Amino acid sequence: MTVITADITAAGSFRLGDRAVNRMGYGAMQLAGPGVFGPPKDRAAALAVLREAVASGVDHIDTSDFYGPHITNQLIREALHPYPDGLVIVTKVGAVRGSDASWNPAMAPADLTRAVHDNLRNLGVEALDVVNLRLMGRVHGPSEGSLEEPFTALAELKRQGLIRHLGLSNVTSAQVAEARGIAEVVCVQNLYNVVHREDNALIDELQDMGVAYVPFFPLGGFTPLQSSTLSDVARDLGATPMQAALAWLLHRAPNILLIPGTSSLGHLRENLGAASLRLSDEALARLDSIGEKNPH
Repeated sequence: MTVITADITAAGSFRLGDRAVNRMGYGAMQLAGPGVFGPPKDRAAALAVLREAVASGVDHIDTSDFYGPHITNQLIREALHPYPDGLVIVTKVGAVRGSDASWNPAMAPADLTRAVHDNLRNLGVEALDVVNLRLMGRVHGPSEGSLEEPFTALAELKRQGLIRHLGLSNVTSAQVAEARGIAEVVCVQNLYNVVHREDNALIDELQDMGVAYVPFFPLGGFTPLQSSTLSDVARDLGATPMQAALAWLLHRAPNILLIPGTSSLGHLRENLGAASLRLSDEALARLDSIGEKNPH
């Protein structure tokens, strides 16, 4: 297999709030311990991954204070503070962790205010670049319902200068529309990858609005993507299946920003290498067919 070197600028950039960021970013969730709970087993390795990501050109890092909890934000601060100019750190609020590692909704205005202050303190900043309201829905899929109260609370924190930009996570098209009636939405973070494509229409809708779409679990999350077609296409490209899956997402729409996560330097380099992977029309057609076999 040929080694694809990382030139992440090859994938281009897209606006995230008031800055253009490279479309290949990094997600910090896996830096916490097993189940996204507790400290990493190798703290030095976690810090090294963050530093190499930024040294490789990553200027969009996704995190949350409920990863750990607090762990990933504290690692980001230790590894990267004072932050380089142009680095956009996106966090999310709307949940808290139980002592049993459970994920529990925390959507009341007081909960959201506390979460924003926790993020500010643990990241060591005076204002958060982007805060996503993370609806719990069906855990990894949205369910309809009004977000007026929590999003209005975040809009007030933005007015106070604690947040620069707002986004949404795990939401429907109707919820995006409702939120946009309250305050500007700069990004939407939902489950989407080469296998799971329920958001096809929403991606196109957001592209028309100039809003970034950030797929979570771009490589399948806790259950890595498995597809014989994906493996076959990757082999023909001289790439790994994960690189092919990321390259397909970059090709899917120009407003897609990627945040694949890893706690491994080797996997980080592999993921970043997908930014310069070129897909032929035939490879694209074969990868597109995976979604047709798995409509949801």
